Amino acid sequence: MSRRKQYPLRVDPEVWAAVERWAEDDMRSANAQVEWILRDALRRAGRLPAKGAPGADGDAPRSQ
Repeated sequence: MSRRKQYPLRVDPEVWAAVERWAEDDMRSANAQVEWILRDALRRAGRLPAKGAPGADGDAPRSQ
């Protein structure tokens, strides 16, 4: 079973509304969308561990 870190996050209401709309478009929960956004940004910045490492493979986008 995968353990997830819980973290309270304060977000501007306008930003949160945009995340919720994006999540709905991609058929994800807002929480899953935030995690996908973070993983994508980390991957682009070269900050994620190599593929195959525990937790390294994030969700692929469901729609573009």
